[in-house]
Amino acid sequence: MILKQFLLGLHLTSGIGHAGEKRVIEVIDKHLISENYPWNIETLLAVVKPLPQHIAKIKATYAVACQKAATSQENYFTYFDDCYPIQLKEIFDPPLILFYEGNLNALKLPNLAVVGTRTATPYGLECLRSLLPNVINRGTAIVSGLANGIDVMAHQVTFANQGVPIAVIGTGLNIAYPAKNRVLQQQVAQHGIVLSEYAHDVGPHKSHFPARNRIIAGLSSATLVIEAKIKSGSLITANYALQNNREVLSVPGPIFSENSQGTNELLQLGAKLISRSEEVVESVRTFS
Repeated sequence: MILKQFLLGLHLTSGIGHAGEKRVIEVIDKHLISENYPWNIETLLAVVKPLPQHIAKIKATYAVACQKAATSQENYFTYFDDCYPIQLKEIFDPPLILFYEGNLNALKLPNLAVVGTRTATPYGLECLRSLLPNVINRGTAIVSGLANGIDVMAHQVTFANQGVPIAVIGTGLNIAYPAKNRVLQQQVAQHGIVLSEYAHDVGPHKSHFPARNRIIAGLSSATLVIEAKIKSGSLITANYALQNNREVLSVPGPIFSENSQGTNELLQLGAKLISRSEEVVESVRTFS
């Protein structure tokens, strides 16, 4: 079994998790064990160091997962493939596997994450229409999570300006969540790329979305927050960006708006205040 297939099998094995996959990356990256794939179960457990309650699950699913990986027809790349974005390798817990639909060249562009509330107002849409076109016309891809509200609006503005969209979702690529965004998800794949850590038929789960947010933040050179409530997923993404030493940009809003409490709090904590598109352009950089 080649390394790529082995890593997919490992990823499909229940009970390993992000922490275990990170240990696998470190061991292979440093050539700490011989290249003999797939590993036997004793080697796998020694590397992954799972919690005791997960050992039985790993033993029960590992062999079947490796067999499934050997015949998989899904498009995916691994941490060790040349197309893996260099900026993602810099984050604390980089994804071992990313399934994709679309054009891998989209990942070579400088990019900006745009996040915000699902209950966006006309003010949020006005901000997007004012700030993004100049950024898009400079060749910057726009990254989002394809959630309702600001995420969807950001990609609509991207399409309106013939830009390149990138979406990171919290389900398998054959599932749209919410379902009404299926057509938009297909359009993103046609004009850019859709990414996911999850294999086909994996549905939404509350734990998937914070995990997805770390990829959005890690993939992007800066994260722009437009309209966000206190304790929102957008602030989780912003926090991941700060942890990864990426710039957080925040658009201020009316002090009486619930949708502006999160963005205004980010400004108090040191985020860059954004009122003009040129300020966004200054924060977008190219990884090399």
